[in-house]
Amino acid sequence: MLARSAVGVRGALKTAAKLARGFASVEQADCVVIGAGVVGLAVARRLAQGGRDVLVLESAPTFGTGTSSRNSEVVHAGIYYPPDSLKAAFCVRGRELLYEYCSEREIPHGQIGKLIVATGPSEVPKLSNLMDRGARNGVDGLRMMDGAEAMRMEPELQCLKALFSPVSGIVDTHSLMLSLVGEAENHGAMFSYNTTVVGGHLEGISMHLHVCETKNLDEHGNGQFPLQPELELVPKVVVNSAGLSAPLLAKRFHGLNGQVIPPAYFARGHYFTLANTKNPPFQHLIYPIPEDGGLGVHVTLDLNGQVKFGPDVEWINGVDDVSSFLNRFDYSVSASHAERFYPAIRKYYPNLKDGSLEPGYSGIRPKLSAPQQPTSDFVVQGEETHGVPGLVNLFGIESPGLTSSMAIAEHVVAKFLT
Repeated sequence: MLARSAVGVRGALKTAAKLARGFASVEQADCVVIGAGVVGLAVARRLAQGGRDVLVLESAPTFGTGTSSRNSEVVHAGIYYPPDSLKAAFCVRGRELLYEYCSEREIPHGQIGKLIVATGPSEVPKLSNLMDRGARNGVDGLRMMDGAEAMRMEPELQCLKALFSPVSGIVDTHSLMLSLVGEAENHGAMFSYNTTVVGGHLEGISMHLHVCETKNLDEHGNGQFPLQPELELVPKVVVNSAGLSAPLLAKRFHGLNGQVIPPAYFARGHYFTLANTKNPPFQHLIYPIPEDGGLGVHVTLDLNGQVKFGPDVEWINGVDDVSSFLNRFDYSVSASHAERFYPAIRKYYPNLKDGSLEPGYSGIRPKLSAPQQPTSDFVVQGEETHGVPGLVNLFGIESPGLTSSMAIAEHVVAKFLT
């Protein structure tokens, strides 16, 4: 049968015998959340707390195996994003909700602050622009400081000027997601892992989801989807929070206007860790001026004191839809990538020693804009965009998606699903 969590899918999905008849069985459901990343978990928790019957379908064996567990684990302030954008609004609101949630539940986190640094004269005006943008977005406590003050704060740092953000921080994403799962389940939400939504179709105004076991999709091994699903689910509410595959999944919702679905692009980011660090060289997050496609190779500290550098931006293509659905991306980190990291890091950390970077991990950003194009905003689509009652598509939830997760959930449930 379709894979179940310890809580079980109970009546939402039937037994294997029903799936073996040679045609798809059809089941009704209240709310289906597709994807158990941090945003999907936050939405599921919010819906369940509101009394809805929630079923979360996740293609992986457990929650948070994609972008949610392959990022910098940074709580962003809301500085970088255009005023009046969803990214700005959700980041500022989400940060407040996230700190409050983690404090109340003793989830490991730290409001350690961030220095965004200008290392050359041409970058100083960009720093001023960031401060203005952050202030317009409602970020409190931002302060410009000269290089000498910043370097007194961080003796290993080299810069001409810095923007200090005291509300930026770090969070243990696994502990956060574990808490969201627990609270969703405590309010009756059910999780079915190893379960892939491969598409769907409209009948009237009802969305019928096409569902199969991940192992059966995997068995095809040819980049093709099965001709027939094992199960059709007919929910009242569908939240497509499938992350990297969300736009591709929406394109497989037959009957949905394809013109409202943005193109999907993927940008890999590699991380390296600092070897032999009994005493971390920095106590704050250190960020350079943002680059095309990302925020630059920055310094991140985790809650165990490990120092990480990254991510870079490597655009990738040629990924077939099935590989995207199954998160079959190349997450390897070649030691040769360090050659590009050393000069970028030494602009602000000149004492970085040769041979001190070790391959860490990598992640994939779900982008909606191509290289050299302006960065896209989050896309949150409801009925007013595509005409399907109860369907919410979440596209391009890259950074600051982790910080924004609870605000996105708050917005989705209040605007579309109440």
